Amino acid sequence: MKFFKSVLLMAMSVMIHFSVQSQNNTEPDVIASNQYYVVIGAFAVHDNATNFVKHASSLQLPASYALNTDKNLYYVYVLRTDDREKAVEQAQQVRLEANLTDTWVYHGEILDAHVLTDDNEDKITMTSVPLTNTATEKKLESSTVSVVAPPERKPEAVVDREPVRESASIDEGEGKRFLFHVFRANDGEAVEGDVDAIDVVRSRKIGSYKSNMPVRVAERSDLTDVSFICEVFGYRRAQNTINFQDPLAMDGVSQDSSQNIVVPFELVRLKKGDIAVMYHVYFFKDAAIMRPESNYEVNSLVEMLKENPKYKIKIHGHTNGSAYGKIVYMGKSDNFFSLSNTREGFGSAKELSEERARVIRNFLISTGIEKERMTIKAWGGKRPVHNKNSAKAQENVRVEIEILED
Repeated sequence: MKFFKSVLLMAMSVMIHFSVQSQNNTEPDVIASNQYYVVIGAFAVHDNATNFVKHASSLQLPASYALNTDKNLYYVYVLRTDDREKAVEQAQQVRLEANLTDTWVYHGEILDAHVLTDDNEDKITMTSVPLTNTATEKKLESSTVSVVAPPERKPEAVVDREPVRESASIDEGEGKRFLFHVFRANDGEAVEGDVDAIDVVRSRKIGSYKSNMPVRVAERSDLTDVSFICEVFGYRRAQNTINFQDPLAMDGVSQDSSQNIVVPFELVRLKKGDIAVMYHVYFFKDAAIMRPESNYEVNSLVEMLKENPKYKIKIHGHTNGSAYGKIVYMGKSDNFFSLSNTREGFGSAKELSEERARVIRNFLISTGIEKERMTIKAWGGKRPVHNKNSAKAQENVRVEIEILED
């Protein structure tokens, strides 16, 4: 009898191991958690998440959003449950009936869930819960759930990313009132983006603030020199350093009728020889396929190229390390942000970086940009910005845009 039980246990162990490995032989077993989320979108920008909630609501979906602090992304979801089968069933239904084909099941916990009320104001509906760093994302494929790893590179860690919204409540907050006027140099048009505040003396980030709207910057009596840095893709970096105790002493800084200290940022488009990193373009693991949250930045590149028909660019692809491995390619599909209809192969890190540069070029071509204006360069892991084994190694996985002609 003991022998029979032993054999049975061994057989069950092998079956479980095979089941997990068959989903993706490069991923670890899923860590048990009591929370499953049916996620319909992931966004780096808070306002994009709330807008998508409104869109989902128009489709009669009970959408909410929450912050995944491990990735610094807002997840828009339509179901939170401890029942895995229910989550899978609901996700399949959403994909079919609402035509939201990028819907997936996230297994883990996220912070500060919100819903949007009828008056379009944010409302907290659950208390914060700790994030499980070992949580694994899952993507639906037909009737099963297959493992899909998080992006190879996490977004830059941000403190106080969510800006203070323009409202009466700004007068009730603490800190000095600022308005960061970010605009294009050629026509004065306002440009949306974030401004980072850096304590120069302590070399410490104070926070990130939205452009072109009143915000409050934390104030201390010993705070002196502060650098405000604005980096918007497609433009050269702009920086203003002021004396925080006497900001109006700096040339160009003024005060408006609402007592906001107005700091101007005149953005100049990239010039020949400039190289810009696409910080907010992410790829699925081992894949030459962009994640949905990359949409905004690649469309910013489209806008830049259409604005100046003289631009010619080189798209540089980089990976972390130079190992061979699985490569997931786009199949016969025009969806550059989905794992649907993919095909798998095997190749070098250089080949993966080349395919990722090529998929961005193909996306640009699909929007009407002439192929002759773009070349690609694959580096693999030859040009890392950090040691491939360091804590920041994922930043080696990146795409850069070099301006060849302007």
